[in-house]
This record gives sequence, structure tokens and C-alpha cells, in this order.
Amino acid sequence: MFQKILVANRGEIALRVICACKELGISTVAVYSEADRNSLHVRFADEAVCIGPPRSSESYLNIPQVISAAEITNVDAIHPATDFFPKTRISRRFARLLRSRLLVRLRKSSK
Repeated sequence: MFQKILVANRGEIALRVICACKELGISTVAVYSEADRNSLHVRFADEAVCIGPPRSSESYLNIPQVISAAEITNVDAIHPATDFFPKTRISRRFARLLRSRLLVRLRKSSK
């Protein structure tokens, strides 16, 4: 079981993941843009890391920033933002970078 998970999302989805982790006794790290500093997911997470300015292309989609946040907080896994990382080139690049750093990418079951 994981001890600490970084939630690479925002809003209601991030809040749901954080609440589920709390029920399982898993610590959480929220990432956020400067615009989301006071969001609920940031306040409910055990830790939070600012990953950039308000534009999602400069924060949530900035894969090196997300991975840096994971590394500095020493997480076991990253729950990816499904709305930010659909099955695209960005998603494949993200998965490759995670593998190269021995981090786990959580994803929905195919069932």
C-alpha cells in the first residue's frame, strides 16, 4: 500500500481523491497553481506545493514541475489529472518520466 500520494489535479476530482486517501490512511500532497492557492483540495491535503502561475500550461501541464513536486515531497505515487492528461502525447511523456524516476502512476481500473 502507498504511504503518500501526490494528486495532480484540482477541484472536485482532487478533493474526491484526497478524501478517499484519508479514508485509507494515505497521506496526500496537492499541487496547485497560484490561482488555486485557497482551493479546497489544497486545504484538505496533508501537504501542498505550488507548481506555477494560473495558466494550466504553465502549472498543471508542466510535467517537470509536477514531477519535481513529487520528488521534493517524497511521494510513492502520483494520481494523474485525467482531465489534464488524457491519452495523448503528454500522457505518454508523463508516464515515461515517472518510470524513469521509479514513481508509480495511478490510473482507473479497466473493469
